[in-house]
Amino acid sequence: MKHLLFLLLATSALAGVKTETITIAMRDGVKLTADLYRDEAINKAPVILTRTPYDRTKQKGTGEKWAKAGYIFIAQDCRGKFGSEGTFAPYNNEGQDGYDTIEWITRQPWCSGRVGMMGGSYVGGVQWQAAAEQPPGLAVIAPQATWSSFYRNLHLGGSVRLSLIAGWIAGNSPKPEGAKPKDFNEALLHLPLSEVDTAIGWDMPWLDAFLTHPEPNGFWTRLDLTSRLPDLQLPALHVVGYHDYFSRESVDNFMIMQKQARDEKTRQQQRLILGPWDHGTIGKTKVAEVEFGSEAALDLFAIQLDWFDRHLKQDANALSKPFPPVRYFSMGDNVWHDAQTWPPEGFKAASFYLHSDGRANTRRGNGLLLLEKPTADQPADTFRADPANPTPSTPKKAAVWGPVDQSATEDREDVLVYTSQAMKEPLTFAGNAEAKLHVSTDTPDADWVVKLIDVHPDGFAQNIARGILRGRYRNSLLKPELMQPGKVYEITVDLGPVAATIAKGHQLRVDISGADFPLYDRNPNTAEGIRGAKTAIATEQVHHRPGALSRIVLPVK
Repeated sequence: MKHLLFLLLATSALAGVKTETITIAMRDGVKLTADLYRDEAINKAPVILTRTPYDRTKQKGTGEKWAKAGYIFIAQDCRGKFGSEGTFAPYNNEGQDGYDTIEWITRQPWCSGRVGMMGGSYVGGVQWQAAAEQPPGLAVIAPQATWSSFYRNLHLGGSVRLSLIAGWIAGNSPKPEGAKPKDFNEALLHLPLSEVDTAIGWDMPWLDAFLTHPEPNGFWTRLDLTSRLPDLQLPALHVVGYHDYFSRESVDNFMIMQKQARDEKTRQQQRLILGPWDHGTIGKTKVAEVEFGSEAALDLFAIQLDWFDRHLKQDANALSKPFPPVRYFSMGDNVWHDAQTWPPEGFKAASFYLHSDGRANTRRGNGLLLLEKPTADQPADTFRADPANPTPSTPKKAAVWGPVDQSATEDREDVLVYTSQAMKEPLTFAGNAEAKLHVSTDTPDADWVVKLIDVHPDGFAQNIARGILRGRYRNSLLKPELMQPGKVYEITVDLGPVAATIAKGHQLRVDISGADFPLYDRNPNTAEGIRGAKTAIATEQVHHRPGALSRIVLPVK
């Protein structure tokens, strides 16, 4: 394969670090542009590569830092972005372009023959795509907050992470000259959902394609790498926050590699860092409206440096130091813990049961969360889910994933609220939480949204975990089944990975509603599908009685 290299030399502002702008030809002849950073005193070194659609030149400070640490750092614009040729199609070419780039790097005289990759979100996903191609020379990766199945990047429980994907595509797709997006939240209310791009302001073919394939069928197969991960022989540093929309995916990547990798050494070369952050706040102490204290701070560069010194430089001193496979932050008491696995050992599943006399609506209702099961019939709790007025993700109807005070939302009649007594002793849990609910509706489809809440003594209702399930996908994402009006179904709502301590004097709370908008698309409740424009108000019920025990299951200490 013939590759072309053109060098434009420039001296960086940092003495001793040389910057070169290079182009690398892909197998189809398209040339991708990259910036190379290296210490002038080093002739040959291992290479750290980051491939980004967000402008390689913004990596200047990062590149200089890694160069001073004894590495060669390369930041490359993805195909069709900024200095690179070709057409940008999200994730479409990243596997083969990553392979071609790494193959070229390993043949250069300044490369030691070993390459690592780093970065988060899209820049993390391209690492897994390149790794799945198994390019020679790729020795280690450090993905943050990302996926290995692109379907799971966009969907949860049959619903769509609407504000995320619509906003991202709108910001990264070609638009007519002078076109400006309309009011975003108003556009996201448009039906049919298949036309949401034009509601935003212009045609976005990729958004259309993603939204019109709601099941994980063959459309997504090419970008589903999960089954290929166990074949990799590759150390990986996985970093993500509980409030990140990719928390489940990142944690699952770690669990697959640690427990299913066919190579035993690879199983021992996985590390997971789980903090209290949302997307883009890794290492920060304040997330949305909650300050987690100085302990939440994370020196990500130091952790990555140790990882690359171990597995890229193969430094003897770094390799001699043991590391905990899992390091996780407990929200509430705000302390770090080490563990050998996720979920961590030493925790057992405990059920917290829903109780009421049929009036659990709003935080002023009589919904209770107790360790004791209902021993007598209790009337079901009922709420109306109106697609024209969906329950908001936050009181301000903003697309915020992190912890914010949910109190105002809990004053809505379409929210069921179940609260424990004030804790007499701290309640600590760590692992994967879930809600097992017995539900019914009078429509052929409906959503159930569950939020796990830490209620502070001053009333601040801090969301610590959330999940959603679209009723027709209760048994299978591939084979949806409509709901029969009035029939009671047991459903399981995944609340994702979480670790927290509900302090003495605090209360544990569960909120249940029929929407989480605009984080997730509204369910029209008609089961007409992505091209349907009709809506129906769903009268939804949650049942809690002997034989239909609705509960939250937490892994407690």
